Order: sequence, then structure tokens, then C-alpha cells
Amino acid sequence: MPTWQRLFTISVFCICSISGISFLLGHEFQISRATLGNRNILIIHGVSAAITLIAFGAILPFHIKAGLKAKKNLISGVFQLILLLVLVITAMLLYYGPEELHEGSELIHWILGLTFFGIFIYHAINRALRK
Repeated sequence: MPTWQRLFTISVFCICSISGISFLLGHEFQISRATLGNRNILIIHGVSAAITLIAFGAILPFHIKAGLKAKKNLISGVFQLILLLVLVITAMLLYYGPEELHEGSELIHWILGLTFFGIFIYHAINRALRK
């Protein structure tokens, strides 16, 4: 993958994750609610999530193929794929789903989002250390 594409992909994943964590801290835990829990942070999260999915789709064909062929980071990579799929589903349920599914979807989205970010960081660091 070209360096610019790798950096772009890592950047949008980080922006999406950090904005989601910021909103969680502000909205749910009341930490700097006026700053972190406001609608603008949620907008940044939603827009960066859309861009993240585009970036992910662009790298999907060759990054995963190369990873499978090299047999590197397989466990963290597969977990990321599964978590990303569930994050997209829970995000859609939060936005489009019936009200009775919002609370459960929100909890799942937050837990898996935090888990995803941790695995994403591990995946990137593990890759850097293997070079």
C-alpha cells in the first residue's frame, strides 16, 4: 500500500475512534459535556466513520490478501473485520433502528468501538515492530 494511503487510512480510523471516545466521555460520563458531548463531536464521528469505510474499502482487496499470504497479524486482522462489521450494524441501528433497540445498540457500539480501537493500535504497532 502506498505510504499516503496507509497514513490516510490510519488517520481517519484514529479520528473516528477518538471522536467516538470523546463523545462517550462527554455524553455518558459527563466529562467536559459541553465540549466532548456535543453534537459537533457526533458529526465528526459520523463523517469520519463514512470516510473510514471508504478508506477501508479501498485497502480491503490488497491489504487483506497480502496479510493472508504473509500470515501476519491474522488474529487481530480478523477480529478487526468482525468488529467493524458489528460496529457498522450497530451504528445503522442507532440511526435508523427502532427506539427499543437504541440502548442495547449504543452499549454494544461503545464496548466494541473501544475494543476495536485497542486492537487497531495493537495491529499497527505489531506491524511496525515486524519490519
